[in-house]
Parts: sequence; C-alpha cells; structure tokens
Amino acid sequence: MYRGFQSSVRRTAFLLVALLILSGCTQSDRLIVVKAVAAGVPALDPFFDEKSGLGVDAEVRGERPRGGLQQGNTPGLYGGSRKQGTCDVDRLKEFLNDPKNGQKAREWARVVEISPDAIDEYVDRLTPVLLRHDTLVQNHDYKKGRAVAYDALLEAGIAVLVNDQGLPAVKCSCGNPLRTFEGDTDMISVRFEDGNKKWPSFREKSVVSVEPSSTKLDRLALVDVDDTDKGLDRPVGTDGSEDRTFDARDEATEEPGTPPDPGSASPTETSTDTPTPTDPTRTEPAEPSTPPADRRLTDTPSPPTPTGTEPAEPSTPPSTDSTSPPSDDPSRTSSSPPTSDPVTSEPVTSAPVSSSAPVTSEPATDAPVSGDPAPSAV
Repeated sequence: MYRGFQSSVRRTAFLLVALLILSGCTQSDRLIVVKAVAAGVPALDPFFDEKSGLGVDAEVRGERPRGGLQQGNTPGLYGGSRKQGTCDVDRLKEFLNDPKNGQKAREWARVVEISPDAIDEYVDRLTPVLLRHDTLVQNHDYKKGRAVAYDALLEAGIAVLVNDQGLPAVKCSCGNPLRTFEGDTDMISVRFEDGNKKWPSFREKSVVSVEPSSTKLDRLALVDVDDTDKGLDRPVGTDGSEDRTFDARDEATEEPGTPPDPGSASPTETSTDTPTPTDPTRTEPAEPSTPPADRRLTDTPSPPTPTGTEPAEPSTPPSTDSTSPPSDDPSRTSSSPPTSDPVTSEPVTSAPVSSSAPVTSEPATDAPVSGDPAPSAV
C-alpha cells in the first residue's frame, strides 16, 4: 500500500513537470518568428532579379528614432536622398507589364489587392523613401508561381515605395510587394539567416511597425540621409525631383501634414538642438523658404513671458502709488521735498494707474500747490 502511494506521488510529480515544460513551450510558441532582411543582401526568391536596377539601398547615419508603433504620416519616419535612382518606378511598371511576367503581375496585384490592369495607376501613386528604422513588414517571395507571405524585419537603409497612407508597399531592389505587419512588436523572435547577418545597430526594442495614416497624404516629411540637418519635403507620387529642402533642426510642429511637419521630424535626429529655441533670430535668414509660420510658432512663447511679467510690474507700481498718495497729502509738509521731486517724475507711472485723476480732481488748488514745491525746493 505504501508502494502504491509512492508511485502515485511520483506520477503526480511527473505530470506537474510535464505541465511546466508544456506551458513554457506554449509561451515560446506565442512569439512571432520574423526573418531578418539586411540592406544590400539579395533575396533568395525575389519577384525580380536584384541586379536588374530596380532600386538601391543606402546607409542611414545618425541616431535612430524611437521604436514601436508609428503612423505613416509621422514626420521623419522615413529618410530620403537627393540622389536619383533609389527606386526606378518606370522599370518596375515595365517588368510588371511584360507579357513574360504575366503570372508574377497577377500575384503581385493580388497581394496589394488591386486588379492587374490597375498596376500602373497604383504604382504611379507610390513614393520612394529609405527606411530610418528597422521596420517590421509582411514580405512576399515568389515561389512556384505564387506569392508566399512571411513576416520580415527590414534593416534601416532599405529602399521602399510607400503608399499615400505612409505604408511600405514595395521593396525597391527586388519588386517584392509588402503588407502591414499584423503582430505585436513586443512578441517577436528575429532570425538571422540566408546571408542576413546580425547588423551592429540591431536592437529588438527599437524596431518599428507602421500603421496607416488616418488620412491620405499629399506629401511626406523626410530626413535627408546624406545630411541629417536637412529635411526633404517630398510630394506623394514623385521621385524626389520635386523635393523642397528645409532646416530639419527647426522644431516647429503643430501643422498637420507636411512642410512644417518636417521640422518636427528631426528632433529625434538632433535632440541636441535645445539651443535652437534661442537661435531663431539667427537661423531666420538661413531658412527663409520654410517656416515663417514656424518662426511665429517659436516666437509666440516669448510674448507670453512679457505679458506674464507685466502683471507683476503693475503689482509693484500700485505699492509705490499707494505710498505716493500719502506723500502727496503730506506733500504740503516737508516729507514731499526730499523724494517728491524725484518722485514727481514717477507720477508718470501713477497717472496710468488713474490715481492721478483723483489728485487733479480733488483740488483745483493743487495747481498752486504744485507751484509750492518749487520754492520749497529752493
């Protein structure tokens, strides 16, 4: 009987251990496996050959912005370059319209949820940018005539086309269509394989997932990857040839949408620009085209401080005025001469306080009285 009791205890302990192991496995199973895609590393199964000249990745310098979930219209979310050739949109359309690539075009259109005959119109609305974050997406390989989806982490510096809600839509170098990452950024397990070695700047907590802007965008506020002190105001659907530059160190922010927003793009890039609030007057000439409005926004804080001090100043004059009336009444005595003559210049301040009104109204005789101090001064 004792042996039976011992065996039952052992069974129970074994079951508990098994449950703990299983629960641990279940927790790890919740992690989303994400395949790392490094800049400049060709895909194994791309839609188009990476050597075909569809796009070129770049090196992104400077401090990386914060990670997490970001909206597609966030200023400075993406970078840009004034060099042409980041993404060749015309060549992408040419490949997708080539009859030899008919099956690829159909699968490509299926992924982005359009009809094959709408490809040109769709691609013309896309805008070339460079990722400034390690960015989570749903990528697609092309295998055996089908688009095969997988979760991927694209390294900062990879060139992509984004749509008019700021979402990555195409990986430029290979033409792979992209969709939004659907998982939790805090529940990922990144795998580095197939030549994609772990890049030095990788930090799992700083990766980004992009959600669509609530409205369609007219332009994007980019940070110039070649000169992070400059920003690029890029109209949606253009290749960079129509960019306007601005000073990315300017931290003017409140206007939704575009040209002013870029200024707020770089605060993350140049957080050391706390001096800029003191430099607006110096930098005004440097950035005439950009934000006069921004200047007004940065100047508006300064007027409040004077107005804030003005109430403080009036509070002190009343105290002087309150002393001055007594000095006026006893001015007929000898107390006024010592300080009243200097203080007589101060009645200018008491006049706006309207205390002078009573003084003039009380005595018409004060006019002579005002003449009395003169002799007394002698």
